[in-house]
Amino acid sequence: MSVNLSSRQFDQRDLTEVVAGALADSGLEAQYLELEITESAVMRDPDGALRVLGMLKEMGVHISMDDFGTGYSSLNYLRMIPLDYLKIDRSFVMNIGKAARNEAIIKAIIGIAHSLDLRVVAEGVASEEQLTFLRECGCDEIQGYIVSRPVPSSEVAKFLVKK
Repeated sequence: MSVNLSSRQFDQRDLTEVVAGALADSGLEAQYLELEITESAVMRDPDGALRVLGMLKEMGVHISMDDFGTGYSSLNYLRMIPLDYLKIDRSFVMNIGKAARNEAIIKAIIGIAHSLDLRVVAEGVASEEQLTFLRECGCDEIQGYIVSRPVPSSEVAKFLVKK
């Protein structure tokens, strides 16, 4: 289960208690929860973010940095943040095959992530050309229309059975 946290939610003083309560109420084990945060949410208060993310990791929750490469993060913090995934923003993916510099940035993000033992997810993958390039670069996972259009929650079970 992957959940995007807004900056406002991430700033809640009781975020760890809210997450623990949601896990208890739902019966979901922490290892099956992935919280997605943006660079900008972390960079507003890096030290506070490190504290909160550390507590969430101790609970067993997975952490993903969403839209990586679009904000103003510091690589210094990237090495300290307890992440599991870096997500390459769709703005980079949509320019695959159109701009060599863009592709160089994607390769660099994948290289940095793998050097830090992080998995990489590319967002917004919509074409075979994009998929092929990302596979060749060693991208671990993809999201996008090439997999599926958004599916209402009532149809998720049917979708998973078809695949």
